[in-house]
Amino acid sequence: MNQCYFSKNNIKYIDYKNTELLKKFLDTHARIVSHKKSGVCTKHQRELSNAIKRARFLALLPYIAK
Repeated sequence: MNQCYFSKNNIKYIDYKNTELLKKFLDTHARIVSHKKSGVCTKHQRELSNAIKRARFLALLPYIAK
């Protein structure tokens, strides 16, 4: 099984301001990719989705792609 991206790279905190990292976990329609497709563990998937939602609220990431 694939190891979690955040565990493998020893990332302790998923920062909502790091949009380049967050974009890796969005599909072409700007939807959050499921943890089964992304290979992220459940704990980090929850933190990732909260960071993406926070970045969307602050207009750092789009809600939908054009």
